Amino acid sequence: MQTSSEQTSGLETAAFAFASDLAGEGVDAVLDNVAGRAGLGGLTVAFSYHAARDLFPHNPVQKVQVLDRGELFYPPDPRLYEGLRLQPCVNPLAHGDVLGEACRKAAERGLEVHAWTIFFHTDRLDEYPDCVTRNAFGDPFPSDLCPSNADARAYAHALVADVARYDVASIMAESLHFHVLEHGYHHERYFIELGARARYLLGLCFCDHCLARARADGVDADGVRSAVRDELEGVFAGRSADVDGELDAEALAAIAGGELEAYLRARAATVTSLAGEVAEVAQAAGKPFVFMDPTGAVKGYATGRPTGGPAADISWRLGVDLPALGRVCQGFAVLAYAADVDRVRLDLEAYSRALGGLPVSVCLRPSPPDCDTVENLAAKIALARELGVASLHFYHYGFVRLEALDMIRAAIEA
Repeated sequence: MQTSSEQTSGLETAAFAFASDLAGEGVDAVLDNVAGRAGLGGLTVAFSYHAARDLFPHNPVQKVQVLDRGELFYPPDPRLYEGLRLQPCVNPLAHGDVLGEACRKAAERGLEVHAWTIFFHTDRLDEYPDCVTRNAFGDPFPSDLCPSNADARAYAHALVADVARYDVASIMAESLHFHVLEHGYHHERYFIELGARARYLLGLCFCDHCLARARADGVDADGVRSAVRDELEGVFAGRSADVDGELDAEALAAIAGGELEAYLRARAATVTSLAGEVAEVAQAAGKPFVFMDPTGAVKGYATGRPTGGPAADISWRLGVDLPALGRVCQGFAVLAYAADVDRVRLDLEAYSRALGGLPVSVCLRPSPPDCDTVENLAAKIALARELGVASLHFYHYGFVRLEALDMIRAAIEA
């Protein structure tokens, strides 16, 4: 069953939410607000999430909430993780299975729940030091598991099978890829000017598993690591490594005599193969698997005014090969974090071309810095209809004032 607003819009719609929204306000109250007030067709709820400190303006239990590590918000099936090196970390909110309650009550109302699932951004410091990404100097980035690591991959398989036990319309996978250097870690500080190229190189993973994966493809992985290390040492010593404008692959072409390009191809193949594997697990359980590309947030998260080329043009930095992923996933989610409607069009059209007809879900922020008027949001929704977007997900129920729900409904019905 669809809401009247959905029938008007011709789009599937949902609001992002946390288990803490459901527990704090009550499942029925949240569903009443999402469906009745915003006119949306369901929820996109975090089944797992990373560390954060967030403000929740209308949560009656706690206004500022701190999550100090990545956790699951549902009771996992321990059998799925039996014998695995990585084990789930469970938030206390899981004990009452508020997500299971949300799935049941949403279904009774004809609403859908999408399982927003964070995979490799775990923020579980010192627990699995041999499973995290490492830079060219061997320094660990303990907030992120490495997609090349066999134990991390096995955990991803188990996690998607676990989430697929629930009555969800899709599994939306976030952080199933490599990450850039600046990824929101607590008190990140860089007091010298690195430049775009050096920042990217410092974020590249050269753990034993990535090196072995590249060697298996015939890449001189050790030579690449040495060249990247030398490049960075020069920058640390004062040599500029910046590029004019936005970093593109051509700015890296000469490093290690071109071998870095081959290393990056191996890295992208690692992400694609993993996405294909977990998509098969989800499909076996009858759940569509939707890969989320965060590059729209890389560009526009802070200001809502991204510059340069389309977000799709920098997906490669995360090991995200858009055409390849378009062949192994059932859907693709993109973050349209931009105030300007023409900028959103630029990004969505670029993704559409690269993904070869794969259904695209779009995440919009119905709040500053992206949007503060019904007209702006309505124009973005009209654009989504025009381009044949599969679904719209509004970020984020708990973060915005409740008046934003009224703006969503008015924009959908405009």
